[in-house]
Amino acid sequence: MIKAFEQYEVWFVTGAQLLYGGDAVVAVDGHSTEMVEGLNASGKLPVKVVYKGTANSSKEVEAVFKAANNDEKCIGVITWMHTFSPAKMWIHGLQQLKKPLMHLHTQYNAEIPWDTMDMDFMNLNQSAHGDREFGHICTRMRIRRKVVVGYWKDEETQRKIAIWMRVCAGWADSQDMLILRFGDQMNNVAVTDGDKVEAEQRMGYHVDYCPVSELMSYHKDIKDEEVDALVKIYFNEYDHDAELEDKNTEAYKKVWNSAKAELAIRAILKAKGAKGFTTNFDDLGDVNVDETGNGFDQIPGLAAQRLMAEGYGFGAEGDWKSAALYRTVWVMNQGLPTGCSFLEDYTLNFDGANSSILQSHMLEICPLISAAKPRLEVHFLGIGIRKSQTARLVFTSKVGTGCTATIVDLGNRFRLIVNDVECIEPKPLPKLPVASALWIPMPNFEVGAGAWILAGGTHHSCFSYDLTAEYWEDYAEIAGIEMVHINKDTTMSEFKKELRMNEVYYMLNKALM
Repeated sequence: MIKAFEQYEVWFVTGAQLLYGGDAVVAVDGHSTEMVEGLNASGKLPVKVVYKGTANSSKEVEAVFKAANNDEKCIGVITWMHTFSPAKMWIHGLQQLKKPLMHLHTQYNAEIPWDTMDMDFMNLNQSAHGDREFGHICTRMRIRRKVVVGYWKDEETQRKIAIWMRVCAGWADSQDMLILRFGDQMNNVAVTDGDKVEAEQRMGYHVDYCPVSELMSYHKDIKDEEVDALVKIYFNEYDHDAELEDKNTEAYKKVWNSAKAELAIRAILKAKGAKGFTTNFDDLGDVNVDETGNGFDQIPGLAAQRLMAEGYGFGAEGDWKSAALYRTVWVMNQGLPTGCSFLEDYTLNFDGANSSILQSHMLEICPLISAAKPRLEVHFLGIGIRKSQTARLVFTSKVGTGCTATIVDLGNRFRLIVNDVECIEPKPLPKLPVASALWIPMPNFEVGAGAWILAGGTHHSCFSYDLTAEYWEDYAEIAGIEMVHINKDTTMSEFKKELRMNEVYYMLNKALM
C-alpha cells in the first residue's frame, strides 16, 4: 500500500526507566526500533511511523511531547510501555501534549518463552502492568486517547492503528481549514447554521463569509481559452450526447459557462487557501446577468461536483458544517477505493422491509461514488434565483455498505451522528436527471430514520463506502465531542436512553466547568 499521507508522520515513544540498568535501556531501544521498522514495512499503515526513542524521566517525556506539538509533520503520538514506566513522570508531558494520542498495549514478543524465561526477562518485558500504570494516569488526567490492544504484528492491530492515523490526518488537515461561504445560508433553516466560533475552538476549522461579488472579480478574469480547454476535458472524461458539443446550441453554452464557474471558484479557493466552500441558490451574483459577467447564469452544481472529487469540502445552501466535514471525510478516505460524497435525504420509498431513502440534491453529488462513468447533461432546473437550463453530472451510486455522518449544534455541545447504511440498486429515474444514491439506513428504515431524527440529525450528511464508525469514534475522541452510532443492533428504546444519558452527562459537565 502506497502511503497516502507522505507529508505527515506519527511519532512512537517508548516508556521505560533507568531502574533496570543501561543494558535494559539498550534492549528496549532495540526492540522499539525493530517494531517501528516492522510497522512501516507492513504495508498496512498510511502514515510513516517515526521512532523518537525511550523516555526514562519526566524531563525526557516533556521534551518529546513539546517537540511533537511544534513539528508540523507530526500528526499524533503513539506511546507504549515496554517496561514498568512510573506514571508520575508522564504528568508534565501529558499536560503539554496537544497532538492526538494513541496508547498501544502490546509486547515485543508474542508468546511467553516458558522454558527459558528468567527474572531478567520478566523485568524487561513488563507491558502487562507498565501499560496499566500509564493508562491510569491518562484516565486520572482525563486525557482523551485511543487504546489499541493487540500484538503489534497482527493485521487487526495494524488495521486499528491505520484507522487512527487516517483520522489524525483528517484532524491535522482541519486545524488550518478555511471554508468560504459564497452568500449566506438558505433563509430560516436551523440545522445548517450553528456556532462558528465554538466550531473553530472545538474542531479547528474557520468559516468566512465571501460576497459573490468578490467571486465575480475572479470570474471576469478567466480567459476564454482556459474555459475551452476545460470543456474539452469534460467531453473527454464524461459520457454525453454528441449534440452537446455543438457550439451553436444553448446546451453547449451552459456547459461552457459551467466550466468558467468552476475555474472562477477554483481560482478564489486557491488564492485564499480555502479547503472548502458553500453556495446558495438564491445568491449567484447580480440578478440581471449580462455579458459583463456579473453573476452565474446557473447554479454552479457541476463545479461543486468536480471540486468535491478533487477534495474541496462542499455544503449546499450555506451548510458550512457539512462543507468542513466532507473535506475531513475526503482526507481520511485518501488511498481507499470506493469513494465519498456530500448527500441529502430527498424522498422516501415505502416498500416494507426494503423501505429506503433516495439520496440526491439538485445537482451537487460527488462523482467519486458513481457506479459507472457519469454522463454530462443539461436540463432545466426550476429552483432558486436562476431558473434555467443547468449542466450537471448524472449517475447512480455503487451498491454496497457504507457509513454516513453529520455534525449538529445542540447549543451546549456538538453532536456527531453516524449511521451505517446499505446502498441498494435504484430503479431508473428517466424524468429526474440528477446524481443519486438509494439506501436503507441500518438497522432498518423505521429505526434508522427514527433514531436519526430523534438525535437531531440534518438532511445533509457526508457519506463514505470506506469509512466505518470506528473512524468516527476516533474523531469524536480527538475532538472531544459527543457521538451516537445508529447500526444493525440499534433499538429505539435503548437509543432514547443513550440520548437522555448523554444529555445529563453534558449538562452536568457544563455545570462543573
